[in-house]
Amino acid sequence: MRIPRPDARAKAAFAALVAAFLLVTLIVRGRQDLLGVTLALLCLLATMIAAVSAAAARQDDDGEPAVPPTLPGQPPAGLYGVDADTLEMLDHREAVRAVRERHRGRGGSAAGEGG
Repeated sequence: MRIPRPDARAKAAFAALVAAFLLVTLIVRGRQDLLGVTLALLCLLATMIAAVSAAAARQDDDGEPAVPPTLPGQPPAGLYGVDADTLEMLDHREAVRAVRERHRGRGGSAAGEGG
């Protein structure tokens, strides 16, 4: 039986609760010794974890994935039919031109191209 990993929202909520608890503990106790410094550093760490987890949750909500899914048996998006041996045989300019021609063939020219 596998236990599912918590998502970014759950991590952010838990870290925010821990940071709030540590902050309240730090304020109520008012200690200015090693324990107070440790509580302050733990509060800072929990706040940073909450912020990064919240940013990760926001990024997951953006819609389209960073890497488009591929079907089984299909090569990943990119250089179709160009392997390492082919690139070694081609001159650098020829390789760049071949890649641009393939991208043009899939609909649209490459960004930053002059003509």
